[in-house]
Amino acid sequence: MSNIQIKKAELSQAGILLDYSKKTFYEFFAHLNEPANMEAYSSVAFTMQNMQSQLSNPDSEFYFAMLNDVIVGYIKLNFNDAQTEYKDKNALEVERIYVSGEHPGKQIGKQLLDFAINTALSKQFAYVWLGVWEHNEKALGFYKHQGFELCGSHDFMLGDDKQTDLLMKKDL
Repeated sequence: MSNIQIKKAELSQAGILLDYSKKTFYEFFAHLNEPANMEAYSSVAFTMQNMQSQLSNPDSEFYFAMLNDVIVGYIKLNFNDAQTEYKDKNALEVERIYVSGEHPGKQIGKQLLDFAINTALSKQFAYVWLGVWEHNEKALGFYKHQGFELCGSHDFMLGDDKQTDLLMKKDL
């Protein structure tokens, strides 16, 4: 296991976060989806205006996972009304968690998830929840292994492709 540093992303780092977010999104999902749908989603989701808006939201926080001063992953945490589904003031949503494919086996994702859980515990929240694409078997297995249980689903539009995200939660 490599020990990472977790550093909060600042508004001034919007461009870096935007580039890294788009890179990892394509790395994980481009080979599983139609290019037109990837582009349609990206043209809305990965804009500087959108990233700056998210970074400016007081109920959302982004953190970089750093290894030897290099970004190797990131996580987005949502609180209160920034949550995409439940909007429970007693819960934390992990909206995004990505680790670059160049760093397998270093437990970077686990360290980021542990950071999210510890953040929720420090705020005395009742649970942590997240959504994961139903076809992302590796992520589903990882979250189950970390104590998350299925609790629902919602639709996710990738371009004109209606996909299903499974909702998972972990009681604290």
